[in-house]
Amino acid sequence: MRRFFKQLFGSTAAACQAEWQPLVRTNVQQQAYARWVEQRVYLNWMGPFFKAYHFQKTNVRGRGLRVQLLSEGGRQGALFFYDPSIGSNFQHLFDFIRDRVLALGYHLSTSDRRRLPHPEYTETIEKHFLKPTPGDCPDTGRCNQRFGNVTVDLVRINDQPGFIRFVSNPYHDTIFAPAHTFDELLDAVFNLPAASATEQACAQQFLK
Repeated sequence: MRRFFKQLFGSTAAACQAEWQPLVRTNVQQQAYARWVEQRVYLNWMGPFFKAYHFQKTNVRGRGLRVQLLSEGGRQGALFFYDPSIGSNFQHLFDFIRDRVLALGYHLSTSDRRRLPHPEYTETIEKHFLKPTPGDCPDTGRCNQRFGNVTVDLVRINDQPGFIRFVSNPYHDTIFAPAHTFDELLDAVFNLPAASATEQACAQQFLK
């Protein structure tokens, strides 16, 4: 009974933790990310995740990184699972996916963070929510929604990275031109060349 009331009412601190708060990167994190992008470290995982996604779509069992397909309520997407070989590069990948979507004609609506305690574990979610920048579609004269709204989540369990969730959610109102597919979005964001030997070596400094 005591445990039930503790979970029901909780503490004020726990309640505040469960609320969405602005996601803020420290100056040190921002500098590390800028160096990571400049050295093109992302090439070590973007292409392999892209390949793993297509293996999963064709039911081919491949080695390497794990991906799970998502389809629910009109939304399409994928989970990109953390691998120990990625280390702290995983957070940089999360922010890099955001930047790749921004380059496709999007603006960042919100970046939030929520820490949610459960009886057996604590879940932390960082979320980038991106919306297409308004513009007319030359072929139809309707509003160009590109891929619809795009959400990128980084989910941690007990502060350990679990997966990145990448989802597109098209508008279905007739004022919008039909959305491009999630496969096209994934191709535009993840389809990058393989890392060179130099770029592979640079990844080691970000593994901690």
